[in-house]
Amino acid sequence: MAKLSRPRRGSLQYWPRKRAKKALPSVSWTKISSENNSKKLMGFIGYKVGMKSAYVKDSTPDSMTKNKRITIPVTIVECPAMKILSVRFYKNGIVVDEVLASNPDKELKRKIKFPKKHSEKIEDVKDYEDIRVIAYSVVKTTGIKKSPDISEIALGGNVEDKLNFVKEHFNKEIKVKDIFDKMQLVDIRGITKGKGLEGAVKRFGIGLKGHKSEKGRRRAGSLGPWHPARVTFRAPMAGQLGMFARHVLNSTVLDVSSINEKNINPASGFKNFGNVKTDYLILTGSVQGPSKRQMVLTQPLRKTKKTEKKNYELIELR
Repeated sequence: MAKLSRPRRGSLQYWPRKRAKKALPSVSWTKISSENNSKKLMGFIGYKVGMKSAYVKDSTPDSMTKNKRITIPVTIVECPAMKILSVRFYKNGIVVDEVLASNPDKELKRKIKFPKKHSEKIEDVKDYEDIRVIAYSVVKTTGIKKSPDISEIALGGNVEDKLNFVKEHFNKEIKVKDIFDKMQLVDIRGITKGKGLEGAVKRFGIGLKGHKSEKGRRRAGSLGPWHPARVTFRAPMAGQLGMFARHVLNSTVLDVSSINEKNINPASGFKNFGNVKTDYLILTGSVQGPSKRQMVLTQPLRKTKKTEKKNYELIELR
């Protein structure tokens, strides 16, 4: 007789299973910055367009399809330019000072309150150990919405490199081409598609009870023992499904381009999105969330040998 295996339903890694507090998840930048020494931004804000099939040439070493043309699933992410809203100076992990940009967009002024006087300059700040920026997307150049998304993003390199980057790009647009390159790995942090209240069968994947069972088929047979006299969080029950903060590791950037250089829009536009109007990325695999969902693309946190050696040459989208 085969070995009976009943692994528990539902991962305990994520708890509580409730809706995310905000649309753009927070990112722990300390580890990402230490793993990447590039003298540039560690992340970028993008918007999911949709999925397509890509016709590529596989040049991966030791691959069974080496030098052959294969079809792989890809996700298109529109990445309008970003601007620096403010510069934060850290010491001992605490913000000691912050310098605001002189001319933020008018859409941003409607969204957040600015102090009446902020004449301080970057050169005036002296005692600090780390620098990060509060950046926002110039999303009004796309057809998605007007209100920009804001996120704190770390910088790579030493403190002097970070300061030089801020001085060079303060009050200027930052393009996605300056941050990501072709065939590099990226991580995607975003919010999954919301599904509302769902039962235990769909939420945890438990099996249906027999058709003669009492008190419902689509629920757990037992919610726990008599003592302790309470239902623990491990019991599969109905509740919120989706709208959770998740991240996808090690997606490969197949292409980084602008719509003016390479037009990838179908004749009728992308479903539930429309036409891409600015810069975009083509990533291998799928990305969480529906179309138009905002996300933070970051430098890779944990590279693997298998994902690093992948090498594809994009031929066309299908």
